[in-house]
Amino acid sequence: MTTGPQRATQGGGVQSVERTFELLELMADAGGEVALSELADKSGLPLPTIHRIIRTLVSNGYARQQPSRRYALGPRLIRLGETASRALGSWARPYLAELTEATGETSNMAVLDGEKIVYVAQVPSQHSMRMFTEVGRRVDAHATAVGKAVMATMPPETVTQLLSRTTMQPQTERTITTVEAMQEELGRIRQQGYALDDGEQEVGVRCYAVAVPGAPAGAAISISGPEGRMTRISTDEVIPLMKRLANDLSAELSVSNTA
Repeated sequence: MTTGPQRATQGGGVQSVERTFELLELMADAGGEVALSELADKSGLPLPTIHRIIRTLVSNGYARQQPSRRYALGPRLIRLGETASRALGSWARPYLAELTEATGETSNMAVLDGEKIVYVAQVPSQHSMRMFTEVGRRVDAHATAVGKAVMATMPPETVTQLLSRTTMQPQTERTITTVEAMQEELGRIRQQGYALDDGEQEVGVRCYAVAVPGAPAGAAISISGPEGRMTRISTDEVIPLMKRLANDLSAELSVSNTA
């Protein structure tokens, strides 16, 4: 039989784990570097508690202290992130394969990492002229359909904070380069249910994307191809398919998270 004190210890241990991950996610949301006072303001935890957790993270390489005395995410998280990305890609690939088979175009899955989009899975088109966005590539979120699809799931103030950490450099003459214009674009995406990259990342390339609902990290799936072929794809047909696949993938990820 488990005694009362033992139960309290186990509960406290679980609470410490929850607090640790909360602080890591707050650091990531802040762009990877933050002051202890900022963590206290955002988490509501006492400073001594935060300092104790951060000290443990630093000693194990999951956080590091900067010369400015601010704290940043540590290098040991890289291996965890890379392994998680590979697992996520393997889960996504069957759904992307169905999307590519139905449309004939390259399909991708990407996740938001700070203010960047990282491609974690791809099923290429069989066309000789196709898109070659390689897995692992990092691109600016504001210039991609997948980035816009993910940002459309966020509160406007969170989007503003994310974009304020970037320069929103134009990739082509069609790239959206101001926060105000992006907020208007995200409003349209929320209404129509999908995002469009119409030559904003690469000239002559069009991409449709939908968010994966409830993904642990912001994620989206997309199809992309030359503008001439993509304009012949009916959004009335392909967007419902993409939403179904995104929901099915979300359900699989939810099962995996609770297993």
